[in-house]
Amino acid sequence: MTETTPAPRRRGRPSRKQTAEAGPATRDRILDAAREEFSERGYDKTSIRGIAKAAGVDSALVHHYFGTKEQVFEAAIEVAFAPALNAPTAIADGPLDGVGERLTRFIFGVWENPTTRTPLLAIVRSAVNNEAAAAVFRRLVASQLLRRIAQQLDLPDAELRAELAAAQLVGAAMLRYVIKVEPLASADLEQIIRRLAPVVQGHLTNP
Repeated sequence: MTETTPAPRRRGRPSRKQTAEAGPATRDRILDAAREEFSERGYDKTSIRGIAKAAGVDSALVHHYFGTKEQVFEAAIEVAFAPALNAPTAIADGPLDGVGERLTRFIFGVWENPTTRTPLLAIVRSAVNNEAAAAVFRRLVASQLLRRIAQQLDLPDAELRAELAAAQLVGAAMLRYVIKVEPLASADLEQIIRRLAPVVQGHLTNP
């Protein structure tokens, strides 16, 4: 090797130049690209190489920031899932006897908004079709959503209550927005809330 020949870089590690150019903006660009890739291609067909290409960086830099594809997926969906994480606030903001309607209205409000619905659809479709993606989704929902809802209830079997309420709402949302089963898919939102809210209320607060 001559003095002018650069030392070979070990595979899987970013170069010094790439590391020097890296920063918060690069990390955010990778996350944006990852969300787009997962949304368009699903979990199985998305690759680290594809995310890197979309972000305009080397794949080694994606590994440098996030590690595995599963870890990239978790970081990407955590941001996309963030609006739904305000659900515990909907429970806390008012009397317990109206919690079912507040939670139902909040969750369906997230799904009705096209800005928040699009990434949610990508998350759910990936979780349905791939076990690794499903494991990430379960971990996120359990640790950041259901446990926080349970803490707001301060009732016996609070975690089970929260899970049953979530199952009711997620199931209805899946049928309406993902599978698009009629007449639920085209039903008036207020009618859905009127019918679901008492059931969710029962799961959360009934003896």
